[in-house]
Amino acid sequence: MRKLLLWILALVLGLSLLFAACVAVVSALIGDDDTLAGGDGIGVVELKGAIIDGQEVIRQLRSMKKDEHVKAVVFRVDSPGGVVGPSQEIYAAVKDLAKTKKVVVSMGSVAASGGYYVSAPATLIYANPGTITGSIGVLMKFSNIEGLMDKVGMKAYTIKTGKFKDTGSPARAMTDEERAMLQGVIDSTHGQFVKAVAQGRKLPEETVRAIADGRIFSGEQALALKLVDRIGSMQDAIDEAARLGGIKGEPRLIRTPKKKGKLVDMLVEGAAGRLGVLTGADSGVSVDYRMGW
Repeated sequence: MRKLLLWILALVLGLSLLFAACVAVVSALIGDDDTLAGGDGIGVVELKGAIIDGQEVIRQLRSMKKDEHVKAVVFRVDSPGGVVGPSQEIYAAVKDLAKTKKVVVSMGSVAASGGYYVSAPATLIYANPGTITGSIGVLMKFSNIEGLMDKVGMKAYTIKTGKFKDTGSPARAMTDEERAMLQGVIDSTHGQFVKAVAQGRKLPEETVRAIADGRIFSGEQALALKLVDRIGSMQDAIDEAARLGGIKGEPRLIRTPKKKGKLVDMLVEGAAGRLGVLTGADSGVSVDYRMGW
């Protein structure tokens, strides 16, 4: 009986693996209809969720720049922001692409903080009337569990090489000197954000700084403040990109195939990304262009 159950289990497992392999082969052969159609068209790149690692988005943006069939690009952004470094890297890639091809941003439900940062250098920005955007600001978050540790009788000991090395430790209160040092980092990255928006939107830095206190705006409010150019949907952005790219009629949509990786690698990266969203950091101390949560 036991051998029969093992045989059945092995058969089911084998059939499942065979089915998965067939699906993968068929998907590879069929691919994306938009991609295989041929001819000139509009490139589409999407950024969804928290910005933890921007390399895949950057790879797609660079691919769009090299593809001679791509006459303009729609960059769909639906993100509350994320870590500073990746946000700045995506910003640089969008800015570089916009030098040679028209880039039209289409904001989804939210394109705030880092999500707005990466949109700023585009040729044109569309937002829905109720899109949540803005949130131009920087934050660091720390927890202090010193009181809880005292209640349960726990002690923490740190060996360090300098007085600032354990700044932000949850096991003790932050000193005034440490707070001042961290505020300097925040002020520096905030200044970079303001400058990037001012350059991307062609606005005076003083104008941007006046609203760069972390407040959020609806799409309609952002339009009045010149943070976006037009109110419209994803389809409106596609139509305008086609016009800017000199394409008549319904444009072909070109999407760069996602980079294929090992299943284990994808699972590990996905888990790491979700952990980064929950903790507010991908490792260590994180400075975030993210909405205040």
